Amino acid sequence: MHFSKADIIDLSRVKRLNMINSVSGIKPGNLIGTQSNDGNTNLAIFSSIVHLGSNPGYLGFVMRPDEEVRRHTFENIKANKCFTVNHIHPDFVERAHYTSAKFEAEISEFDICKLTEEYLYDFPAPFVKESVLKMALRHVESIPIKSTNTTMIVGEIQHLIVPDHSMNEKGYIDLSQTNAIGISGLNCYYTVEKIHEFPYARVNEIPDFEKG
Repeated sequence: MHFSKADIIDLSRVKRLNMINSVSGIKPGNLIGTQSNDGNTNLAIFSSIVHLGSNPGYLGFVMRPDEEVRRHTFENIKANKCFTVNHIHPDFVERAHYTSAKFEAEISEFDICKLTEEYLYDFPAPFVKESVLKMALRHVESIPIKSTNTTMIVGEIQHLIVPDHSMNEKGYIDLSQTNAIGISGLNCYYTVEKIHEFPYARVNEIPDFEKG
């Protein structure tokens, strides 16, 4: 099946949206927790979180345009510079999904979706207690992406909480041990299974592959 640019444009809005959101593959599923200066908490699901640097640890995620719909996550981050990133697990994936509904600012997704606010290490933004792998980040910069009218939010990791059994002596985290989930498109969820582990790739250590 082949789609030219013209074919893609001619698709219905919903079909085009679903297809283009799926073609990049399975992405990490996370809940971002924030709090307004008025004390209102917010929790929102994101699948755009990416690694940007390791020393110090930087992560980024993409915010969609806020011209028509208020983006409470972005408003809260701009206000107090703090947010948490919490992995999603199968036992609360449905509750996590429904944080994507467009609630009013004074209504907390924690309450509606029956997830638990957790405050750790004197960090002002709420963690998700049900999540076993989570981190606290401080906002560093917001980078406009003019071509899509979106914004890349960059944060520096301040605290990282990882289950002991999931990380080896080299620091590798086995996400299958944390029951992490992934997202494809807007509403399809997948479990993570580790299928192999290879050494760091060096030119003089490439195996003698056979074309098959």
